Order: sequence, then C-alpha cells, then structure tokens
Amino acid sequence: MDSRCQISPQGPEFSPLIAGYWRLMEWGMRPQDVLAFIEQHSELGITTVDHADIYGDYQCEAAFGEALRLKPSLREKLELVSKCGIATTAKPEHVLGHYLTDRAHILASAEQSLKNLHTDYLDLLLIHRPDPLMDADEVAEAFTALHSSGKVRHFGVSNFTPAQFSLLQSRLPFTLATNQVEISPLNQTVTLDGTLDQCQQLRIRPMAWSCLGGGRLFTEPRYQALRDELEAIAGEIGAQSPEQVVYAWILRLPSRPLPILGTGKIERMRDAWAALSLPLSRQQWFRIRKAALGYDVP
Repeated sequence: MDSRCQISPQGPEFSPLIAGYWRLMEWGMRPQDVLAFIEQHSELGITTVDHADIYGDYQCEAAFGEALRLKPSLREKLELVSKCGIATTAKPEHVLGHYLTDRAHILASAEQSLKNLHTDYLDLLLIHRPDPLMDADEVAEAFTALHSSGKVRHFGVSNFTPAQFSLLQSRLPFTLATNQVEISPLNQTVTLDGTLDQCQQLRIRPMAWSCLGGGRLFTEPRYQALRDELEAIAGEIGAQSPEQVVYAWILRLPSRPLPILGTGKIERMRDAWAALSLPLSRQQWFRIRKAALGYDVP
C-alpha cells in the first residue's frame, strides 16, 4: 500500500489513513498535547486530518487550531478536511437540529473553519449530510467562490447517495473529490446500494467513517460471533488485533476507501497502519460479512 494516494483524478493527495478529530474535546488534551499527537501521527504517515464545524459542539476545530498555532510550520505537512451543512442546538439560535446548505452559510462556515484552524486554506471541504432543501446551484455558487478565492482547494460530499452526488456534480465546473460515507462490517449498506460503485466508476476514493461502529463492534454482546470470526482471521493472516482485520476488510473493497481513525492514542494508530499491508482473501472477506450480517449470500 502506498504511503500517499491521490483520492480522485483531479483531487488532492492524502495519506491512506486519516486522523479523525471529532472526539477531540473528550480526549482531555492541552494544546501542547494535541500538537505532540499531530506530530506523532504525521511522522507515522497519517497527515490527513478530518474535522467538521459542528464537532465537539463547535469547539474541536478551534482546539486543534490552538495546537497548530504553537508550530505554524506544521500546517504545510498536513491536509486539512472540514465539513459544513448541519446546524445543531449547541448554538442558541438553532431551536432544533437541521440542515443548512445555503450559499451564505457555506461561505460563513468555511471562513470560520479557516479562522478556527489558523490557516488560510482548506485542502477539502465537504457538505456533511444530504439536505432535502439543498439547492444544487446555490451550493455550486458557494463552492466556486471559495475555489476562486483559494480558500478551499477541493470539494466533496459526505453521506450522499449516488443521485445526490450526481446532482451536485452536474452544477460544478470542477470534479467532486470524494464521498465520505459510513463503512464497517456493522453497516454494509454502501457496498451494494451503488454508492461505492459510483466511486469506482469515477475513480474516486471514498473516506470511511465509523469503521469500528463507534466502538460498538468490540463492546456489545450481540456482535460476539463477529468478534470470534475477526479473532480467527487475525490468527490466519498474522494480524496483531481484530481492529487490524476490520481495517483490512474495508481496504479490501475495490473502491479503495480511506479509513478515518477516531482515536487519540498513537498506539492504536500504529496498529491501524499495520493493516495497510495485511492480505485478506475473498473468502475471508465474506466470512466477516456473514458473521456481521448473520446470513450467507443469496
């Protein structure tokens, strides 16, 4: 597995694994601790960082930015990803959670992300969730303005269906770089609903979130059969942990997803990195599928 990869024909070059910071406020790190962690996973080869405006009740980006401010030169070694388009009640002006993809919000959110992260550009900006009130022309206007100003270099979406992806793409003068979607043995929907097929068709590498099911895969009794199968296959392929086998299962998909690691522990990142070189046969892949779903193929 290459240590760098271009995620789409006209897209950015990312690391094959991505550091996810959505739980940063739960890690209890001081800015200098965050800086040390960034340096550690960057040295490992994980230089792409995933954020969203709403993470940590709108606090994660600023906390990450405070760490970057301690060593501004580190910015050029990173690829910063952020997302916008969700409004949560963490802000008092939002009386309920809703989606927000109008032009003004996208521009304002991107500007705030730049300020929070102490940078003058984002490598990639995604629309976080499909919005039933999304006006594709309006989103395209915002994306084009941010691209022309140099404030955002590439654009994509998250959790979009193939039809939603195609709609937005039809309005843009440049190609969308990725679709960030949930992929794990616990949620295999995108493996058969056309989402990953579209990525293959367009030669786009999806970003995979919640690869471990938010930790449920290793904590909930109902997934014991899956854990047993992961342990068995770990022994067969020389993996050091069941987590490595899960990442190998995702990496085996022909759309070649980039798994997002939602951990603040460098040891678990090193463990995940080793999965990049693990072989997984077709039958082993389907054994994991069956153990997760509880049934064989039709």
